[in-house]
Amino acid sequence: MINIGIIGGAGYTAGELLRILLNHPGANVTFVHSTSNSGKKISDIHTDLLGDTELVFSAEYQFAGLDVIFLCMGHGKSVEFMETFQLPDQLKVIDLSADYRMKREGNAFIYGLPELNLETIKTAKYIANPGCFATGIQLAVLPLAAAGLINGEIHVNAITGSTGAGQSLSKTSHFSWRNNNLSAYKMFDHQHLGEINQSLNQLQSSYKPSLNFIPLRGNHTRGIFATAYTEFNGSLEEAQQLYANYYDEHPFVQLSTENPDLKQVVNTNKCILYLEKHGNKLVIVSISDNLIKGAAGQAIQNMNLMFDIDQKTGLYLKPIAF
Repeated sequence: MINIGIIGGAGYTAGELLRILLNHPGANVTFVHSTSNSGKKISDIHTDLLGDTELVFSAEYQFAGLDVIFLCMGHGKSVEFMETFQLPDQLKVIDLSADYRMKREGNAFIYGLPELNLETIKTAKYIANPGCFATGIQLAVLPLAAAGLINGEIHVNAITGSTGAGQSLSKTSHFSWRNNNLSAYKMFDHQHLGEINQSLNQLQSSYKPSLNFIPLRGNHTRGIFATAYTEFNGSLEEAQQLYANYYDEHPFVQLSTENPDLKQVVNTNKCILYLEKHGNKLVIVSISDNLIKGAAGQAIQNMNLMFDIDQKTGLYLKPIAF
């Protein structure tokens, strides 16, 4: 069994981690840290777990006997945590914040996108879990970069559910604002662009940042629907074969011959891709669940790889569908 601790256990991402890990055959969640909820039952906060666990939140850090910890704190908090504590040598860390996604001197974290860094993740001690938008967009265009075929601008329009904003309330996450509403934000300047461009450059050294991204706030709770397009001189059949070859050993990316809808992936660790060709443009639709493939599920997929077990373990999840 893999003994697991979760730091920052009260938010949406931690709730999804717990929901999946409690049904993972190789996982043993031993403690969940939350200063503000210390002493409360996990199910008092994550009410969907009522009857599934008797664990309570702890304000104390407990590292002894752990194999891995998941950091589910706000951005900036993970760096503070890693600089504050001397962790046991054998303890692996999976960080779900943005703190360690960008390569820099002294950063020992591996970027945890399995469809990009599969073999490196298997031997890693520290993993930086990708962002939700970054995951869906990268999976849409990685095969093109791997083949050296990004020769022009990439245009992306992507809409995310309200859970992508986290559990803390803000003006744009209130039900009365979000319901029956739609808005664009951080146009051409979203924080996930850095990690996307970093990955594309990793695969195609000639790539120069040319990804134009318009993120949208949707009136649904979860799921990302991204549409990307770029120049592609080959046929649709050639593009489909290129994508099929790239994702042949990656079980959570599925290619669809039919235009998909978001409910096909909600509550799963899947990303579904759909391709169309229009003139000299290749259009890629990418759909995923921002809380699972874009966060908690991908973190567990990384954990599985780090501990040399089938990456699909614990992640056989059925979509909502209707």
